[in-house]
Amino acid sequence: MVYALARPLFFALDAERAHRLSLMLVRMMPTPAIAAPDPMLEQTVAGIRFPNPVGLAAGYDKDGMVAHKMHGFGFGFSELGTVTPLPQSGNPKPRLFRLVEDRAVINRMGFNNGGQAAAAERVAVRRAPGPDRPVVGINIGANKDATAAGRGVGDYVTGVQVMGPLADYLTVNISSPNTPGLRALQDRAALDELLGAVMAARGVGGPPIFLKVAPDLLPADVDDIAAACLDHHIDGLIVSNTTISRPPLRSVHAGEAGGLSGAPLHDMALERLRDFRRALGARLPLIGVGGIATADQAWARIRAGASLIQLYSAMVYEGPWLARRINDGLKALMAREGVRTIGDVVGVDA
Repeated sequence: MVYALARPLFFALDAERAHRLSLMLVRMMPTPAIAAPDPMLEQTVAGIRFPNPVGLAAGYDKDGMVAHKMHGFGFGFSELGTVTPLPQSGNPKPRLFRLVEDRAVINRMGFNNGGQAAAAERVAVRRAPGPDRPVVGINIGANKDATAAGRGVGDYVTGVQVMGPLADYLTVNISSPNTPGLRALQDRAALDELLGAVMAARGVGGPPIFLKVAPDLLPADVDDIAAACLDHHIDGLIVSNTTISRPPLRSVHAGEAGGLSGAPLHDMALERLRDFRRALGARLPLIGVGGIATADQAWARIRAGASLIQLYSAMVYEGPWLARRINDGLKALMAREGVRTIGDVVGVDA
């Protein structure tokens, strides 16, 4: 109800300015206390206890400004970034577009962020001590110049070394369509080199490593990525990032270049999750992302094999308390089906 009143204000601003305003408002609010984990919704994935399965995807908090506060909106975890070793301004503006008629977003931000040194300092100050702090993952990427020059692997190693000590988990993002050459790292030979270097840099006792992949994959790509993840003992797979494809869209911004997220991505992202579940079975935890806006959609993603889910674009249309509503809806679905814990549902349709 509150967001329904505030949404016209946000929508009166261009999308990137509205994004900055929302970050400012969240930064101003007090840091909420950690709520007790819900016994119906909590589970341990990759050695981490998640109080509920609904997470905030990377992209909202690129620099570690508010990730430590997002549990106040009902999120079981949040992922900040993508952060790169060096600061970069990203692509020219405008670069973020609401497709209101399609309940979608197109972005070509280009990993705009203040760099890992600044983010690490900020996260270190805000990282609460003890095991009851909010779960915060850090999404790492490569600078545009490094990727263009073939030095992208070195940037990921730097990200592991700088951000790893501050992260509950690290996400290796090789699936943004807005950094030229980045998605080529999903090819098997390049992926083997990257994952080998990343896991060696993580070493013993480092945080779990997740890999984030694109939805625009062929069956052979799925098999290669699945095999590489198992060969290199990656801890989890995030399926998926934005798409460069364009299903039928109604908005005047439909022709904008960049990655498409939101409702039109739902079916493709769900199908890629099913593909990876078929390829991997239950050998690797999956995190489902893309077009999730309701408890029913989160439920379907979990039943298809996702231990956790993430969302971001849906908040543009549904407001910041969407995670809380989805968690309430998941509990209602569990009660209807006679399910005691959310982990019992993971992959039942696979």
